[in-house]
Amino acid sequence: MQLRLLFVVFVLLRKATAENVLIWPAEGSHWINLKSIIKELIARGHNVTVAVNSAALFNNHSEPSAMRVELFQVPFTSDKLTDFIKIFLDFLVYEKRQLSHWNAYKRFSTLLENGTEFGKGICDGVIKNEKLMQKLRESEFKLLLSDPVRRCGDLLALKLGIPFIFTLRFSPGFTVERQCGQIPAAPSYVPTSLSELSDKMSFSERLQNVFYTFMYDWMGRQLQSVWNSYYSEVLGEPTTLCETMGKADIWLIRTYWDFEFPRPLLPNFVFVGGLHCQPANPLPQEMEEFVQGSGEHGIVVFSLGSLVKNLTDEKANLVAEALGQIPQKVLWRYAGEKPKTLASNTKLYDWLPQNDLLGHPKTRAFITHGGTNGIYEAIYHGVPMVGIPLFADQPDNLAHMKGKGVAVVLNFATLRAQDLVDALNTVINDTRYKENVMKLSRIQHDQPMSSLERSVFWIEFVMRHGGAKHLRPAAHNLSWYQYHCLDVLAFLGACLAAFIFLLIKCLFCCRKCKLMKVQKDKTQ
Repeated sequence: MQLRLLFVVFVLLRKATAENVLIWPAEGSHWINLKSIIKELIARGHNVTVAVNSAALFNNHSEPSAMRVELFQVPFTSDKLTDFIKIFLDFLVYEKRQLSHWNAYKRFSTLLENGTEFGKGICDGVIKNEKLMQKLRESEFKLLLSDPVRRCGDLLALKLGIPFIFTLRFSPGFTVERQCGQIPAAPSYVPTSLSELSDKMSFSERLQNVFYTFMYDWMGRQLQSVWNSYYSEVLGEPTTLCETMGKADIWLIRTYWDFEFPRPLLPNFVFVGGLHCQPANPLPQEMEEFVQGSGEHGIVVFSLGSLVKNLTDEKANLVAEALGQIPQKVLWRYAGEKPKTLASNTKLYDWLPQNDLLGHPKTRAFITHGGTNGIYEAIYHGVPMVGIPLFADQPDNLAHMKGKGVAVVLNFATLRAQDLVDALNTVINDTRYKENVMKLSRIQHDQPMSSLERSVFWIEFVMRHGGAKHLRPAAHNLSWYQYHCLDVLAFLGACLAAFIFLLIKCLFCCRKCKLMKVQKDKTQ
């Protein structure tokens, strides 16, 4: 009887502490991180609703799930969005390298404008749908969790009158974190994101880092200006994208000190890198048999992420030729036409259980494009890497891994078969790479709570307290010249100038009086 009573009390308490959470997701690998958080929130008894647009590619709302889906319509189809993503990726991976800097910049700007139109279409699908907005208000959400890669999560939270949390890797040049989140980032030792620099910079590298900082600030303001009028229109008062984003209660940054170089943080910035990592599960039988057939040489896992699933015939044949020259067996995630040079030691798969493969004891190396999720799974399981970055944050991510001695990085544009063979032999046979990645793995595991637990703690913290404004610095209330104390410097400069002026005036007067006295004495 007592056990039954205890069970009833437990159920009632669980129900009493359950809250409604709204998720504003992004596509691709970003969705993988959010799914981990969603699963944990549901396991803790919270009611999770995901706002999914009708053209979503990765948020499959038809799959059975404990999360609720709020489907809304957008003025374009998933096919149109897919075509745009393909064009954008082709530009970043192939086309950009063949254009001059100026033409590449113009092409990139045009693609960003097109991307902005898609983004505004998704925003309109919710913000300007009064029936849906009323339904969301009636749901009494306690918090909105947003990936800022997709705009308007902050806007939606303000319209619903609820606190919101951002979850992100970084913005180009840390522009959003610095300008909107007010996080300090001294260019003397904090390498600008996408700069591919380390925290130990020479004079020329510091000069380069300062240049990157100003460049990304200018680009960031240009991109933000496109959204400022939209945000002002929706809120009904003059505002900016940056001002609105700066109202986030917590910023969950998807890296950790095993990945990052030491740098200052604010109390509302929390590192949660590797929150999706978990112990490896057994492989499918057919795949396990292939892996076990590798003998003492082991296997190499090869994946270029969720977006790039194939290569040009030339590159595919080059890579397949290289893989055929190593003693290890290779599992390659590849959806393109079978390369003519594919060797018997290499097997192609449309999909790979990447985490389970990286956690397998026979895995010797990981060939990766440098996505944060894949890198963290390699760190978690202690697997050295060969990096072939393609676009976005990938070169910078792999520069961090190279700097920490756990990866060899290759240039995709100039890649030769022998380069890949040499890189694989280096990370597999040079024990320093394995030792270094195991050191990072121990750091990743040696935490008072896991990254996922830390993420959910802060989400629940914000819900319990109705926000976390006490963690936001007063810098949010300062203008740019107040933040840099330019008004104080101007005042002190004016005081110094006045003092010097008066001093000179006094000296001039004293000299004049002395001359008058001398002349008077002479006349007498």
